[in-house]
Amino acid sequence: MTNSSLTHRDLQVLWHPCTQMKDHETLPIIPIKKGQGVWLEDFDGKKYIDAISSWWVNLFGHCHPAINAALHQQLDQLEHVLLAGFSHQPVIELSEQLVAMTPAGLDKCFYADNGSSAIEIALKMSYHYWLNKGCKSKTKFISLTNSYHGETLAALAVGGVNLYRETYKPLLLETIQVESPDCYFRETGESWENYSLRQFKKMEIALEKHAHETCAVIIEPLVQCAGSMRMYHPIYLTKLREACDQYQVHLITDEIAVGFGRTGTLFACEQGNITPDFLCLSKGLTGGYLPLSVVMTSNNIYQAFYGDYAQQKAFLHSHSYTGNPLACTAALATLKLFQQSPVLENNKLLIAQMKKATAHFADHRHIGEVRQTGMILAIEMVKNKIDKTPFPWQERRGLKVYEYALSQGALLRPLGNVIYFMPPYVITPGEIDQLANIAWQGIHLATHSHP
Repeated sequence: MTNSSLTHRDLQVLWHPCTQMKDHETLPIIPIKKGQGVWLEDFDGKKYIDAISSWWVNLFGHCHPAINAALHQQLDQLEHVLLAGFSHQPVIELSEQLVAMTPAGLDKCFYADNGSSAIEIALKMSYHYWLNKGCKSKTKFISLTNSYHGETLAALAVGGVNLYRETYKPLLLETIQVESPDCYFRETGESWENYSLRQFKKMEIALEKHAHETCAVIIEPLVQCAGSMRMYHPIYLTKLREACDQYQVHLITDEIAVGFGRTGTLFACEQGNITPDFLCLSKGLTGGYLPLSVVMTSNNIYQAFYGDYAQQKAFLHSHSYTGNPLACTAALATLKLFQQSPVLENNKLLIAQMKKATAHFADHRHIGEVRQTGMILAIEMVKNKIDKTPFPWQERRGLKVYEYALSQGALLRPLGNVIYFMPPYVITPGEIDQLANIAWQGIHLATHSHP
């Protein structure tokens, strides 16, 4: 089999996600035959560095022997069983470990099979908690502009990226949006901390005005990933936790993309020294192997649903593959890799290398900012560096970088005009340098070419 033969078959039957399929009349789909570490290999034998961890899911590289071995063993025992009235060893052990490793006070785990579903669960659970407590006026949610929480309808409603939500606006819940603390828009010379504090005042105003009708505030801690990898200071998290307590509103943190070490700490919430009321996890939870998500919450919230059947207080939400044993086994093997070696400590060297390898990008006349939070580094291309005027989206400059990177053996799928690195933790300093060189050349070509 070859790339071209498989691509032809693909286009007869497949509709790909987040894609204008007409693009593939000129931009070939790349069928992948195998993966190893940070590398993917297509059917023509060409290799690509997976610089974005296959949509941010892969932590320890493709086909990791320890995760493979754990899955082989589990496959011979139990592939799946319903989680209503039944349980199994992998889901119990995983829940015990998650409770032990997450911020104190997150005592219970409720599982689903993808990030959007986790968000739906957290939103429903928050609303239902207040209902069970007799607070019928609390029916709304506060979220940030430029945020992204998934593409099912409730998750989309609390998102703020118009590219995804505008089309479906008539179908969405009415939400309260507060301006993001996104530090890209800070004044010249202003620190991330000062700007984040300044922006927090807008959240405080919203809470003061809407607390009586608000179930929860939902945020992506530290990095708004699908929102062009925009970043802010942990002080915002600290202040937000205090305010939510003051106004009796839940705090939902969406760590689906940023959990498990992406921001430099195991969980982004740690940097604000907070425990949310609901913590949503997915993506890296299984090391990029299988779909699994979890909503973690407190015993206090759990107790609001606990009672005799006749009281009708139960949380009647389910997914067929909730807590799938194979996915839980992949997650346990992934967590074991964190326990067996100093992953976060080792990542500090990679974080420093990413910073060093891209330091000179800041001087490029068409780069508005190079920003980094832990293992996430973003490079924003602009038309005018002085006032950060963006290139028109219709010119698709990021796509030009993507195409060049593929030709050079790297997967750098952009977010509009933003090129970013979010690699597996097994990447080497040399491979980081290789990525930086490819990105530099690609950006040079993309920003010097005419639309």
